[in-house]
Amino acid sequence: MTDNTIHIIGLGVAETAELTASSNQALTNADIVIGAERQLAVVNQQLKSTQQRIVLPKLAELTTIIQNNVDQSIAVLASGDPLYFGIGRWFSKRFEAARLQFHPAVSSIQAACHRLGVALQDVNVISLHGRPLASLRAQLKRQQRLLILTDQHSQPQRLAQECLAAGFNDSTITVCENLGYQKETISRFFVGELSQLERNFDPLHVSYIEVLGHGGVLPEFPGIPDHHFVTGEVAGKGMISKREVRLSILSYMQVNKGDVVWDIGAGCGGVAVEMALWQPQADVYALEFHPQRLEYLHQNQQRFGVVKNLHIIEGRAPDALAKLPAPTKVFIGGSDGELEQLLVNIWQLLPENGVLVASGVINTTKQQLQAFAKTLKPAQVESVELSVKRGELVKAESSQHELSYTAKLPVEIFKLTKGDV
Repeated sequence: MTDNTIHIIGLGVAETAELTASSNQALTNADIVIGAERQLAVVNQQLKSTQQRIVLPKLAELTTIIQNNVDQSIAVLASGDPLYFGIGRWFSKRFEAARLQFHPAVSSIQAACHRLGVALQDVNVISLHGRPLASLRAQLKRQQRLLILTDQHSQPQRLAQECLAAGFNDSTITVCENLGYQKETISRFFVGELSQLERNFDPLHVSYIEVLGHGGVLPEFPGIPDHHFVTGEVAGKGMISKREVRLSILSYMQVNKGDVVWDIGAGCGGVAVEMALWQPQADVYALEFHPQRLEYLHQNQQRFGVVKNLHIIEGRAPDALAKLPAPTKVFIGGSDGELEQLLVNIWQLLPENGVLVASGVINTTKQQLQAFAKTLKPAQVESVELSVKRGELVKAESSQHELSYTAKLPVEIFKLTKGDV
């Protein structure tokens, strides 16, 4: 019988491979061994002259190599634990489980925790490898401990600058270089000094951030104050759903892991940003056509670090919706006069238990939402009207301060759930 097993083998954190008996057997019996040049050098003495060695190519080429050698046993070298921010996940998504065998070893993440005396369950591990640096912003919160896997665009100095920009000036960053090697170095810095440091760190490093300081630049809980959003000359006064309304919308939406969400008429992005921020494992598609609002929407995406799962779509509904993945949940904040047809079309697209949330301020919009809701079963409809008055202290004639309330326009919000609920 042909052995076409793909072995993904962790080499550990050391100058020599730390292999178990099973991983060593898989390595020495493989017809083909694939790995980075450094990894191939580590195991060179253990390989036979008959074994084919291939330097790890781009992943698209790797697929072709494996498909062209379907009757061969293949060993793919990994650094530590292949299934924890490693190449193992890539294999799991593309090949049958029966053909894969994983051989874990100690990872750089585990090694860093042991060097620092920090329990792994007490840290959040973030990979910035091949990911935008801005995505770190969503993770910078008080008292967090973060272990960061980085690339050339997220060197320790850049991490320090992000901490400072978020108001966490007392934070420290410990850089663990060349773990397991003779030239292993562990260096601890305050972010102020590190941000200005002219030093090249070894590419083999892990950064550990203790997030300390007042912070407060970015929010840490749902219900972001309006002034945090970029909306124009006066912060928070532009085209966004105001905080009280936005909280109700978020509560109605209940965005879950794996959801595909459309935000139609996203404006400057208040609702879209919060949905993407608090549920990073959902994909949010924010549709907007107005040029200035689009610009603010892009700025807010960067500001809050939701660069991975918030997808900004320039265009108008319904035309711009045709190429988007089918939604599980939809919020309509603006429809450009197309609300009646949008309600019908989206309702047909939604799966069983899909959710459609819409808000209305002007009477025409409210009437259209009410009329559509009346075509559904009572259990499928939830609605609330919010009449908000915001108070602020103003100086009175007596020189004392008094509370003055300003009424906002009433907003009707509808949650429509498809299916028998």
